[in-house]
Amino acid sequence: MTDVDDRRNWNMVVAVLALVWAGLVIGVSGLATPVKFNAPSLTLPVALDVGRVTFNLLARVEWGLATALVLSGIAARVSYWRWLLIALVVAIVLAQSFWLLPALDARVSAVIAGTPLPPSSLHGWYVAGEAMKIGALTLIGLGALWRVRRVR
Repeated sequence: MTDVDDRRNWNMVVAVLALVWAGLVIGVSGLATPVKFNAPSLTLPVALDVGRVTFNLLARVEWGLATALVLSGIAARVSYWRWLLIALVVAIVLAQSFWLLPALDARVSAVIAGTPLPPSSLHGWYVAGEAMKIGALTLIGLGALWRVRRVR
């Protein structure tokens, strides 16, 4: 296999990882989670607890995807601009894992315990992170596909 074939293959790996990850986030955050809160038989504490478990698992899966994306980006020798997007995605995962999820988990525990809470912007920050992550992953994936097409 030539160096060109190797780069083409690694760019395809980058594309698949990024686009599958974007689809995962759209499915979990954009579809399944809002729908869960519309189920009439699901109480708010139960829905919040299911959400907590779901998003903590998603965070662990995203750490694996982030690692795979960085390693495949190195192998594909992605461009400076795609590295910036990868860094943005990793930064969002860091912020969600170490700031937003713990803070949201504490709020869920309080709601389940029956403690009234004032409004919070934490969910808004999480949603903004998800939207930026989806956009960045889509651009990374499309950029890698473009590179696959162009590398000869």
